[in-house]
Amino acid sequence: MTWENSLPLFIVLTSLIPGIVIFFLSESAHGMRTALNIAGAILKLILIAIMIGGLNEGVRYETRLALLPNFDLVLRSDSLSVLFVILSAALWLVTTIYAIGYLEGSPNRSRFFGFFSLCVSATMGIALAGNLITLLIFYELLTICTYPLVVHRGTAKALRGGRTYLVYTLLGGGLLLLAVIWLHTLVGPVEFANGGVLSGRADEQPALSLIFLMFVAAFGVKAALVPLHGWLPRAMVAPAPVSALLHAVAVVKAGAFGIVRITYDLYGIQLANALGVLTPLLIVTCLTIVVGSLFAVFQDDLKKRLAYSTVSQVSYIILGVALFGPIGTIGGLLHLVHQGVMKITLFFGAGNLAETLGIHKVSEMDGVGRRMPLTMAAFTVGALGMIGVPPTAGFISKWYLGSGAVAAGQSWVIGVLVLSSLLNAAYFLPILYRAWFKPQQGEWHEEHDFGGRFETHWMLLMPPVVTGIFALLLGILPAILRSLVELIVLREYV
Repeated sequence: MTWENSLPLFIVLTSLIPGIVIFFLSESAHGMRTALNIAGAILKLILIAIMIGGLNEGVRYETRLALLPNFDLVLRSDSLSVLFVILSAALWLVTTIYAIGYLEGSPNRSRFFGFFSLCVSATMGIALAGNLITLLIFYELLTICTYPLVVHRGTAKALRGGRTYLVYTLLGGGLLLLAVIWLHTLVGPVEFANGGVLSGRADEQPALSLIFLMFVAAFGVKAALVPLHGWLPRAMVAPAPVSALLHAVAVVKAGAFGIVRITYDLYGIQLANALGVLTPLLIVTCLTIVVGSLFAVFQDDLKKRLAYSTVSQVSYIILGVALFGPIGTIGGLLHLVHQGVMKITLFFGAGNLAETLGIHKVSEMDGVGRRMPLTMAAFTVGALGMIGVPPTAGFISKWYLGSGAVAAGQSWVIGVLVLSSLLNAAYFLPILYRAWFKPQQGEWHEEHDFGGRFETHWMLLMPPVVTGIFALLLGILPAILRSLVELIVLREYV
């Protein structure tokens, strides 16, 4: 097997192999566990950088392994997969550092980090999947690997949240399997390709339309589209690093990515539009954007407020696709990255407040900005980005989505974006006001003594500061990401 044939597989293995090894380490093997986690994350980023360099020179990277007759496991790199693997690998590194600090001294760390690494491997497999069967396999592996993370604490509440998560995601996975089988009976094995491999099959219009809606519902479970979002707030019983992973890197982003991949590289945006399936998708995403924001307004639990915010914000990604036009699509794909960076910053901040001061509710945050200024500064950047305040990253993606709505003749979507931003402000600005301008009420429950050098452990403080800076830089210097996104979009509309 040549280097070009091996690289996509190696990118998956750089987290899979450390994860398997970590399962067999004793709880006291802190140094070895940390070394494996960090080394795997760094090696993955190096391999991705090599892959990007090769793609720029026209190298084709593809791993193909025979599973059954007419069924191959295919891992392949293209511009869309690069966008997702960059996001996942970079955020995995900072989340790993955060998780090491967050779980210091807690039980079952080898089990946690083993499944944590397997979860990232599944996400990489989803990003690099070159055909439907590969996407299906890794999508279901993601469900299996994330369940133990959701129930990690082992409490009755955690187990209830895990059961809800499992019911939703297994039903979604079953629907995805049915859609794959039905499509296979119609057209045989299919591989993803620019412009969509089904673009010449309009003769199967009724069946293809129904199968598309099945795909959207299946992926919509993990993407938390309304009314399939019920598992997400209940899964917030998981530790903060898991919440960050679920919302910014793995599960909800995998669902949104699956819808993007099916629309662009299976059906093709032109066929999807001709079938009339983009309009119902647009309506569902707009409904999700508003409903998620409305629920967020009334949550006092900080992580639940952030969870309902994710329900709303992830749908911006799918909205860009449903608008049928290059400008809106640019906005949606930019938000794939922007939302991940901003949301992980917010969950890191929430985790710091809980781990350091015992703060879990918005009503307990009075004056916390003076006690933890760097954490709350990063949280503030993430919150303002979610609202869409310039010059944060969120402003850039919302600007493109609004412009794309006008260009697509769907000006009413502007009203949805404005309403959503107002609701975002309604549930984020009170948090910032409490943190920065209200005096402290009562005493906080200092959970740990970190020696007084920093406001919290440096491994908890560094990740939100870094991601908060990136959330700002992606708004100030949008060209950093825009050129790659424009390359993805141009292949669909030119």
